Amino acid sequence: MPAPDHTPSPAPNRVTPTGEIVAIPLRGAWTGNRGILHAGREITRLHAHEHWLTCALRFRGWWHEQWRPSHFTWLFFQDEAVSLAAGHRPCALCRRPAYNAFRTAWANGLAVEVPSAQALDHQLHGERIVRGTHRRRTHPGRWPELPDGTFVIADDGLATVVRGDRLIPWTTAGYGKPSRRPSSGSATVLTPPASVAALRAGYPVQLDPATD
Repeated sequence: MPAPDHTPSPAPNRVTPTGEIVAIPLRGAWTGNRGILHAGREITRLHAHEHWLTCALRFRGWWHEQWRPSHFTWLFFQDEAVSLAAGHRPCALCRRPAYNAFRTAWANGLAVEVPSAQALDHQLHGERIVRGTHRRRTHPGRWPELPDGTFVIADDGLATVVRGDRLIPWTTAGYGKPSRRPSSGSATVLTPPASVAALRAGYPVQLDPATD
């Protein structure tokens, strides 16, 4: 997988729950990609195609150079809940069991046939970005119906993950102090609806231990 980055300052390859690519020191539990996004060590576009993947940090001992010309850009996520909120899904190669579990939960949650990778990516792309723009979409949701691992936009504007009866804000330094989750009313949901349906149907999303 990607080679270690030994540069003295953070590289612009960390992904936030809103899908932005930023330079912060926060380490990632997962890597992934959206195609070739860089020129040199600079990010020049948000995505290159609809296939937004979340990959394992290690797989079969493979090693890849960071910022390799004409090669996809390695991105990093603090945990899998962040990657799902950003609009990514498990890779079918390095995370085959998670990919199959995600497809099965997607099908059960949406009451549809088990989708192909192309169908997953096409639907997620429509749910994460306003068509014809790079603006992020959000979706309405009901607080009692949101499963653990769902990200919402809290009243203070912060991306915040649902964990039981708590809401835990995400910051560029990691997860912050939790607050109580509302028991009723509407939420502004960041995680794409199809991924929320997969979470609700039992997909076992990985959450940073800081949210315990």
